[in-house]
Amino acid sequence: MIDAFSNIATAFGLSSSAGLNAYLPLLIVALTARYTDLIHLNKPWDVMTSGWVIGALAVLLLVEMTVDKIPAVDSLNDVIQTAGRPIAGAILFAASSGVVGDLHPALAFIAGLILAGSVHAVKTTARPMVTATTAGVGNWAVSLLEDVIALIAAILAILLPIIVVLAVIFLFLLFIWWQSRRRRSKALAA
Repeated sequence: MIDAFSNIATAFGLSSSAGLNAYLPLLIVALTARYTDLIHLNKPWDVMTSGWVIGALAVLLLVEMTVDKIPAVDSLNDVIQTAGRPIAGAILFAASSGVVGDLHPALAFIAGLILAGSVHAVKTTARPMVTATTAGVGNWAVSLLEDVIALIAAILAILLPIIVVLAVIFLFLLFIWWQSRRRRSKALAA
């Protein structure tokens, strides 16, 4: 029971981090599965441990991390990644929860799509505000912060999965609070 919860928590954390950066958590999982015993990927997800896949993920990560720091190009990247990040989250959720026999693969895939897609939606919504308020100067800093958060979340999801679940819940509630406050201030201004 505890192992099942831990695996699901890992899946939640990895999928959520994919909403910020599609390739970073995929690469971390691939490297961890290949070089440690912390993660075991069942078929067909074990293909992620291939040297070719790891190399491709490293190149894609470098491209995403570079273009995400350039104003205007980062918004185009977010549009392109509207498919990529949720799919990465779905793969991570399904691959991470695959050791849990009771979770149907389709349900795992859908859960990962929803989690990563939700985080991506928040990121995509917030980024134009950062560009507008900083004239694009703050984009690289925000992007770097997103990369660091995705890295820490992915590592914690593997090592301490319950921490990531609590953090995701906290951030989700914080976002809801922020949105309601923003709506109230707009209603008062009108």
